[in-house]
Amino acid sequence: MIKAGEVSVNGETVTELGTKADPSKDHIKVRGKLINLKIENQQHVYILLNKPKGVLSSVSDPEGRTLVTDLIKGVGRLHPVGRLDYNTEGLIILTNDGAFTNKVSASKTIPKVYQVKTKGLPTEVAIRKLARGVRLEDGFKTSPAEIKELKPTDKNGWYEVTLFEGHNQQIRKMFDSIGHSVVKLKRIKIGTITDVGLGTGKSRKLTDAELKSLGYKKA
Repeated sequence: MIKAGEVSVNGETVTELGTKADPSKDHIKVRGKLINLKIENQQHVYILLNKPKGVLSSVSDPEGRTLVTDLIKGVGRLHPVGRLDYNTEGLIILTNDGAFTNKVSASKTIPKVYQVKTKGLPTEVAIRKLARGVRLEDGFKTSPAEIKELKPTDKNGWYEVTLFEGHNQQIRKMFDSIGHSVVKLKRIKIGTITDVGLGTGKSRKLTDAELKSLGYKKA
C-alpha cells in the first residue's frame, strides 16, 4: 500500500517503507480513510511561526539540524503544514490536525506572498514571462503568478511574488530559469494572515477568525 501511494501521515503521502508513525498522535490515512479514529477527539492546536533562515521544515532530520518543531514548546507534537526550504524565512503553520493539513495543503485558492531579492536586475520581459508561467528544469509548468516590483538596489532586484501553488523550491527555480538566482526569500503572508508583529523565530496561536479565513472551521 505504501508503494502504491495509498498511505499518508499528517497529510503527506508516505513513500519510504519502514516510515514510523505514532497512532496516538499522528493522523494516519489508508486510501483516504482515517485508521486511528481516537485522535479525532484530541485537542487541536494551530500555531503560526515566523521561521528563521537555517531551520528545517520537518519533524526529524538525520543530520541533527534545528527543526521548526524545536521552536514550539509546551503544546505537544506538531507537524508543519507544507514546507519552507532550509534557507527561506517567514510564515509557516504547525498543527496536530491532519484534516486541516490536508485541506490547506491541497488548496489552490489560498495565496502565499513572498518577498524576493534577486542577484542582478531581471528585465521587465523576463518578469512578465515568470508571471505568465514557465516550465522549470524539472518539467513542472508553473501557473500564472502575481509579481510586483519593489524598490531595487543598484545590484539587486526586489519583488513581491504571490503564488497559489507550492512546488518544491518553486520561486528559486523560477528565477533561476531567467538567469537571476534568489539571494533572499521570505514568506510574509498566508491568505490574509501576515507577519505583522511576529518577529523572526517567534510564534503565536491562530485565531478562530484566521482559521475561518483559510476556509477551515474547528470541529
